Amino acid sequence: MSLPRIAPYPMPRKAPAARAGWTLAPHRSALLVHDMQRYFLDAFAPDREPATTLVDHVGRLVAAARAAGVPVVYTAQPGDQERGARGLLREFWGPGLRATPEHVDIVERLAPRPGDTRLVKWRYSAFQRTDLRERLRAAGRDQLVVTGVYAHLGCLLTAADAFMQDLETFLVADAVADFSEEEHLSALRYAAGRCARVLLTSEALEGWAAMPEAG
Repeated sequence: MSLPRIAPYPMPRKAPAARAGWTLAPHRSALLVHDMQRYFLDAFAPDREPATTLVDHVGRLVAAARAAGVPVVYTAQPGDQERGARGLLREFWGPGLRATPEHVDIVERLAPRPGDTRLVKWRYSAFQRTDLRERLRAAGRDQLVVTGVYAHLGCLLTAADAFMQDLETFLVADAVADFSEEEHLSALRYAAGRCARVLLTSEALEGWAAMPEAG
């Protein structure tokens, strides 16, 4: 009931064909850094893909978002969750994170800064038991860019939830990672066909650089 050890695999170099023709805009979007905590990243082989590329690409997106005035939102699961708070997740994944820096901290390169938002995450979707939707609405944001781990779990279900709340959703193919290449690619295909525009880090960076922030 714990996380698997994740064997190295190559990060995708292309995105599935898009059904949605949405254009990423800095004045409409927010960046979600999903569960990039040390506990989850430690499941990957150190200094190997996909983890190395994941952290690099999310870092580049965070820097670009801040430069473009795009809000950056972090999710992080709490440690030492009580049984009632953890609920049915316990039956699939055990007790979860401990309340120690080695488990709950965001990896150092991606650490939140003043002005960023950090949400306590309770379920697969970042919208469940949080005020994420209200925060996006208050900020005038109707696009959400999803990065982080794991692609077929929280990232995909957050993307689907965002779509069902009428947010144009962008899942960044090479800024998410998963238990395996097969599960990673499956998540991208599902998202592209059902709830999101899947794009590469380079495309997201170009989208934010191409248009000035609207006042």
